[in-house]
Amino acid sequence: MTPLQPRNANVLAFHIENTSGLTPYLQLVQQITHALRLGHLKVGDRLPTVRDVAAKVAINPNTVLKAYRHLEVQGLLVSRPGRGVFVAKELAGPSAHDQASLRRALLRWLSQAEDAGLDAEGMQALFANTVRQFIQDQAEAS
Repeated sequence: MTPLQPRNANVLAFHIENTSGLTPYLQLVQQITHALRLGHLKVGDRLPTVRDVAAKVAINPNTVLKAYRHLEVQGLLVSRPGRGVFVAKELAGPSAHDQASLRRALLRWLSQAEDAGLDAEGMQALFANTVRQFIQDQAEAS
């Protein structure tokens, strides 16, 4: 799930979760990266202004600027003075068909987790722990 809506900077909706354990800066980086990977943002798309994001999620504009600059250094965004911040590069991700298939599989898993007695927080914890373990196992195998 990405908190960013597709294709139009006017409808991008960032959100900050104070209990996530991630700094607001990293949450913004992660949300933009997810939107790029899922194809919600394309090369040339304009992101919301630093001021707009800061006002909507009630954080310091320097935090938004730091996130945008971080992604600019990675070559994902480009800043055009007086015009805004734009997507410079897309990230490879699953096709729309594969995304739909993966989403259906995940929904089945969520239903099974609910049947097993897990609430939303428990599901998130189990999923996050499993992803971390998967990444660690992959790193150790290579």
